[in-house]
Amino acid sequence: MCNKKEYCGLFGVFNVEKPSDIIFLGLYSLQHRGQESAGIAISDGTTIYSEKGMGHVADVFTKSVFEKMQGNKGIGHVRYSTAGESLPANAQPIIAHTNKGHLALVHNGNLVNSVELRHDLERTGSIFATTTDSETILHLLARSKADRIEEAIIETLHYVKGAYCFLILTNDKLFAIRDGYGFRPLSLGKLHNSYILASETCAFDILDAKYIRDIEPGEILTVSNEGMQSIMPFAPTQKAYCIFELIYFARPDSYVFGRNVNIARIAMGKILARESSVKADIVVPVPDSGLYAALGFAEESKIPFQFGLTRNHYIGRTFIQPKQSVRSMGVKVKLNPVKNIIQGKKIILIDDSIVRGTTSKKIVTMLYEAGAKEVHMKLSSPPMIGPCYYGIDTPFESELIAANLSIPEIRQFIGCDSIQYLSLQGLLDSVNDTNEFCTACFTHNYPIKHHMQQFQQLRLFEKIDPSHDHS
Repeated sequence: MCNKKEYCGLFGVFNVEKPSDIIFLGLYSLQHRGQESAGIAISDGTTIYSEKGMGHVADVFTKSVFEKMQGNKGIGHVRYSTAGESLPANAQPIIAHTNKGHLALVHNGNLVNSVELRHDLERTGSIFATTTDSETILHLLARSKADRIEEAIIETLHYVKGAYCFLILTNDKLFAIRDGYGFRPLSLGKLHNSYILASETCAFDILDAKYIRDIEPGEILTVSNEGMQSIMPFAPTQKAYCIFELIYFARPDSYVFGRNVNIARIAMGKILARESSVKADIVVPVPDSGLYAALGFAEESKIPFQFGLTRNHYIGRTFIQPKQSVRSMGVKVKLNPVKNIIQGKKIILIDDSIVRGTTSKKIVTMLYEAGAKEVHMKLSSPPMIGPCYYGIDTPFESELIAANLSIPEIRQFIGCDSIQYLSLQGLLDSVNDTNEFCTACFTHNYPIKHHMQQFQQLRLFEKIDPSHDHS
């Protein structure tokens, strides 16, 4: 299993009856993007009401909560912390009363200069209520001397660096903002006469809403009673879409960066098969992360596809478990081999990636214990050699197995008969790349120059538990 922390999911709606009901359904579809906390903010034109809490969407919101949240516009958020501790105070939306009016903000991504910004703001008197990088945006907006919120947003964006999608709600407007590199996805849809915004198009499907287009990298879209207005206030820059959206993070039924996610993953598996020379009896996916790549591999190689591992869907992903005692047994609780399928077989085991390798090692051991004759591990991405600074909580480079061991050494650590990664060119071909994707975790070619010392400061500031298993 990939076992990287995910980031966040955003949802917004303008001009709709009972927006809290609509946002609830949208966030429910985006639950895979964050299972730590959930929140909704609703405006009735004069006041912004907010409700948020720790846990899943269905746990945080009840009918009585919705009855208190009256209005016709709102935003919502599901979170997994990539910057900031796992605390109730860090749940979003973040609400503030400012000289620009009552504001609510949700954020997906990571600001690489947030530590520097925060220190500067604190030195000049700002008092922070959270430990998130997102709150710096509200402080910068409040400090702007611009008369209009639109001008304050542009001024604020001049200061921030990194990956971000923002939704900002005021009493009469909804703003959708995407960084110039386009790291994170954000899409625009329409539901009857209402506009909606979401991190993934799967959130439109549950509502029978129509997908219109993606918010463009560098775009600020304003939705108001007068309609929509789009501006591109900054000079164009090289696009850097996060390729892990297509490898792992996005739901397979979503369209992300103009691409169908499940088709991209099947293509990864097909190209992986073309690059493989191993003969085997069956192709087995690691569910659910390796499922579509395994389908592609089986189709291309003509080796039968089998569900040789059964997943228990009633336990969260292993990296989300809060207690070490649960994390240590997470693989066995989550996956179980189907012995009559596995026994005596030469197996091609497909997954999306390997981070630390400990989870993959446990899975391979389980297959041998179930009677597998051979296990050949195949990954539908190249070796991960660098951490992400743009919103995925990967370990430091010293903890990434591919950054520290050769491929033969990785095979020996995991204990399989062979191991193969998809080539970088094969990955790019599978997503029809036109030089638009960030592949820094495979190449060290980071689109935004970062300072390792500052990144380490941010990680220390988050107080991340070093025992967390990002296998």
